[in-house]
Amino acid sequence: MDKHYPKSSDPRPKRRRSKDNPYEIYSVGAQTDQPHYYIAFMDSTGVRQELEIDKALFDVLDRFELDDLSFLNEVDNHYERSELTEASLNARAFEPRETVEETVMQRDENERLHRAIAMLPEKQRNRLILYYFGDLTYEQIAEMEGCKHPAIIKSVSAAIANLKKFLSE
Repeated sequence: MDKHYPKSSDPRPKRRRSKDNPYEIYSVGAQTDQPHYYIAFMDSTGVRQELEIDKALFDVLDRFELDDLSFLNEVDNHYERSELTEASLNARAFEPRETVEETVMQRDENERLHRAIAMLPEKQRNRLILYYFGDLTYEQIAEMEGCKHPAIIKSVSAAIANLKKFLSE
C-alpha cells in the first residue's frame, strides 16, 4: 500500500480537543476543484496512520469536533462557577503560575525529546513508545511482536541509554 500523504495541509482554525479524541482531520486543496480530505490517528502500535476520506465523513467529523468543543466550554464554565468556594479560591491563590520562560523551556525540552526519539532505531523507538506512551507491559509487547520479554526489556533499556546520549550532546 502506497503511503504517500501530503506534506502540508490547508489552514484550519486551531481547536482545543478532548483528550479522548484520538484523531485529527485535515484537508488539502480545499479551494481547488479536486480537494482531498484526510483523517490521521495513532494505531495500536504507536504508528501514525493517515487515511483519505470523503467530504461527507469529513463534514461529520468536523461537526463532531465543534460540538465537542462546545461541550468542553460549557463544562469549563459550569465548573468555574460552581467551584468558587473559599477553599478553591485559596488553593488558586497559592498555586504558583508557570512563567513564560518556564513554558518556553518546557516546550523546547519536549521538542528535543521528540527529535531524540525520532533518531532511535525503528525497533527501539516502537518498543519505547509502546511501553511508555502506549501503557503496555514488556510481556504484552513481546506477545505482539512474537518474541520473549527480555528482548523487549533490553531494547527499551538501550533506547533509554541512546536518549540519554542524544540529550546530553
